[in-house]
Order: sequence, then structure tokens, then C-alpha cells
Amino acid sequence: MESTIGSLDSSVKQVFLGSQKVIIDTDPGIDDSMTILMAFQTPEVEVIGLTTIFGNVSTVDATRNALFLCEIAGRPDVQVAEGAHEPLKGGEPRIADFVHGSNGLGEIYLPPPSGKKVERSASEFLVEKVNQYPGEVSILALGPLTNLALAIKRDPSFARKVKKVVVLGGAFFAAGNVNPAAEANIYGDPEAADILFTCGADITVVGINITTQITLTDDDFAELRHSQGKYSQLLCDMCEHYRIWHLKSDGVEGIFLHDPVVFVAFVRPDLFTFRKGVVRVETQGICMGHTLMDEGIKKWNSSNPWSGYSPISIAWTADVPNILAFIKKLLMKP
Repeated sequence: MESTIGSLDSSVKQVFLGSQKVIIDTDPGIDDSMTILMAFQTPEVEVIGLTTIFGNVSTVDATRNALFLCEIAGRPDVQVAEGAHEPLKGGEPRIADFVHGSNGLGEIYLPPPSGKKVERSASEFLVEKVNQYPGEVSILALGPLTNLALAIKRDPSFARKVKKVVVLGGAFFAAGNVNPAAEANIYGDPEAADILFTCGADITVVGINITTQITLTDDDFAELRHSQGKYSQLLCDMCEHYRIWHLKSDGVEGIFLHDPVVFVAFVRPDLFTFRKGVVRVETQGICMGHTLMDEGIKKWNSSNPWSGYSPISIAWTADVPNILAFIKKLLMKP
């Protein structure tokens, strides 16, 4: 039964119906790769572009990997736009090659893709497509949010023209995975996250407090490897590096399905419950990257940094067995 704390966002609790245009903003990345291939395997989802960002790998490597994924999926029509190479504040980006391998794909050898990125930057591409199809384009944001913040800065109408933004980020009322305060995507560019979360767009955020509940175990991997899945062998090979890291880092015999869970939240929000609140991001100090939600419990006597902003939807609970079953079904699709 739902607690009375916060407000339940019933508007997103509906079965996904009909085709929807989506741009995936991504830093592939093993779990990003799984998600992109899942999206290509979902007829109801029309992937109209991939935009790349640093995070699991450098932005240049993310672009190469995105082009490769389009190529093996037989989707050369999907445009890839390269994004920012550093956070909004500048400086060297944080790269998680220790998690995903130096090439971002678990150190397996892959030939260079033949496709080329488009000439426009990721933020230009995002603005162009949202203006081309106002109210029709959703964005699945799987890495640091720099490209989206730059799109908002580039076009003030972006927030009201984008249909929905579904974000992997934050650790709501739970420990982070970079340090006790912060999750990696938000930590990667906290200023950008704060800009997005306060821009007024229709935003859903799925934090690692949810995604770490759904794991692909060694038994699941055995099932996947012996399936007829179109990409099952490739993904199993990629995930070996990822699985070893999870065991060393978290003591988990399997992998957390961070990005795939966020894709499920996009196409099957009925498998989650959500609460709405204003979210701000700490941009400095030892808690940099911390996401804090005003749950709406208290009526404040004076204004504060959460006042005056539109609430966003935060994933609150998850139907773990059915989410895992949905992911496995897509991963094993011939």
C-alpha cells in the first residue's frame, strides 16, 4: 500500500501504447549497449537518433560505439550526433573505464564502424528534432546530462517542446555509487543535472536505488547464452568484464541492469510507481552530485532553493520480477 509521504504521480502509471519517437542520449557502455539494442528490438519505439556523451567512455569512444551498435543492428538510418567532451564547468570528465573496459564494450575486439557521425553537435541535433516534431520526441538520457543542458541553453523553448525526458540518475534517499552522496551520471555534471531538473519539462528520473534491485544473475546469463537472441552472444561476451567488476566492487554475482531498467520505465511505466517532487542537485563540496527531492510533506514558511520549480516524477517502487522478465524477453528476441 502506498505511503502518504510525497505525492503519487498516477499520470505515468499506464501501459505504453503506440509508437513513440525517441532520441537516446548515451555513453555506451555495456548496459547502454544492451538498452540501445533492446530499443531497436521494440517495434513500438522509433529511435530517431543517438547523441553521445562522456561517462562510461570518452565522448569520442561513445560515438564510435554508438555507430557500431547502429551497424550491427542494421540501422544505418539512425543518425549519431557527438556531444560535449567535458562538463559544463569544464575540466576532465570522469570516465568509468574500470567498469566497462577501455573501449567501453568489455574489451572485446570489434572492427571500426563504417558509418559516420552527423556534422551537427548533440545539442544542435536535440534542438532540431524537438522543433521538427514538437510534442512528439522523448529523450532517454543514460549518461551525464550535459547535452540536454546545452540544448536548454540553446533554445529556451526546448523544455516545453520535448515530450518527455526519462533519466538514469540519482540515488534518492539511498547511497550513491561514486561516493555515499552521489550517483555517477549526476556526479559527472551536477550543474547540467540541476538545469534539466528545474527546466519545467516533463521529466521522469529512475535512480540507482531502483536499478540496483534488478540484476541479471549467472543463471540468467546461461539462459541468455543458450537462447536464440539476435545479440545474446555478443552481449554475454561484453558482460563478462562487467560481471567481474560487479563481483569485486559490490559482491554481486551478476550485473545491475541500470540502463535497461530505465528503458522499461519508458515503455512500461505501469511496472513502477512514481512520486512527484522538486529535485535540486548539489554542485559543490563533499556532497557534489547529491540529488535531494522535496517530498511535499511540509509547507515551508519561507522560500528556499526548491521553491518555484515544477515537480518531476521519481521512480519509487518497482515490480522487480516483471521488469526482469521484460528485459530478458527483449534480450532473447531472435
